[in-house]
Amino acid sequence: MATLPYLNHNNIIDADGHILEPPDTWEKYIEPQFRDRAIRIRLNDEGYEVLELNGRPSKFFNIKAFSLLGSMGRSADEMLTTMKEKNYVEAAPFGSMIPKERVELLDREGLRAAILYPSIGLTWECETEDPELALAYAKAYNRWIIDFCADYKDRLIPIAHISLADGHEAAKELARAVKAGCKGAFVAPFTLTNKAHAHPDYDPFWAKAQELGVPVGIHPMAEHPTKRVYQRFKDMKWADWYHNVLGGQGPQQALFVLFQYGLFDRFPAVKVVLLESGAGWIGAALDRMDTTYETALGKSVPLKEKPSFYFKRQCWISGDPDEKALAHIIEHVGNDKFFWATDFPHFDHPGNYLEALNNLVTPLSEAARRNLLGDSVAQVYGLN
Repeated sequence: MATLPYLNHNNIIDADGHILEPPDTWEKYIEPQFRDRAIRIRLNDEGYEVLELNGRPSKFFNIKAFSLLGSMGRSADEMLTTMKEKNYVEAAPFGSMIPKERVELLDREGLRAAILYPSIGLTWECETEDPELALAYAKAYNRWIIDFCADYKDRLIPIAHISLADGHEAAKELARAVKAGCKGAFVAPFTLTNKAHAHPDYDPFWAKAQELGVPVGIHPMAEHPTKRVYQRFKDMKWADWYHNVLGGQGPQQALFVLFQYGLFDRFPAVKVVLLESGAGWIGAALDRMDTTYETALGKSVPLKEKPSFYFKRQCWISGDPDEKALAHIIEHVGNDKFFWATDFPHFDHPGNYLEALNNLVTPLSEAARRNLLGDSVAQVYGLN
């Protein structure tokens, strides 16, 4: 840390880190009546690992791809070697699957805590159509992540996975998970019903989140190829880089519908966090939202104030440490509105996140620096 002077702060918090779930997570934690349909990793007839959902091999995911989830900082050649020579568990890097190791990693890096999200758990909603099974999968993960973090409650912060299929069931699971130890919840950028996140059907969920005072994150997930918001061109199915670059569009659209439906006047204490979708765009987005609100288009928006008013009152956004433009818009939007995140150990972000974070906060004011490093996320998630 001596070489990173601007990270000299005792409250640095990773707002979006990930764990690699053990292969038997869902078999152990799912309700008995769903155990035969649990998410699991099995060997096929050729001896290769297969991701299984609802008793069948996944349509979209080869488990070898999950070997790459722990490949942060590795070269393309190193990732190829990992895929050929190691299985999912063998490829898991230090700190990704064992709680004690993750805390040791936090200590090495000078981080106070990490707010944790899943890896395998980010895949299944795009090909699960049964609402009862979706609820069972989410419940099983939530039970497991609470146990995973139990011995390090001030360092490893569990966040509940909520599947928006039924508003009342989502509310009940949120209440159960928070009572058991979760500090917030996250939802996919899409819903099983294809109804917008702020549709009145989901009001029981938002009411419960407001009552409990916990933030709700919108986190990117694997999206069904036929439903991706950016799947415009038929010749781009192979283009992994293209899909990753545009992956933030799903969470962005989910955020915008909260304004379109007037969620923030109906629930004036709800807290919303946008994750892993970049943050530098939010300044321009708020300007656009406010401008169009003041035109005839704004008549369709059931909000009393401009969208930026509600964002500054009830929303937060997590940025990547390597966003070079972010420092220029933080004060414009509000220096208490931003978090940072590692995305550890996923391969689609570089491993030099501390160096990049130091560069990001260097030009900031002292208040903005402390807020971005961890003070704001600690306040929002009640970690103080």
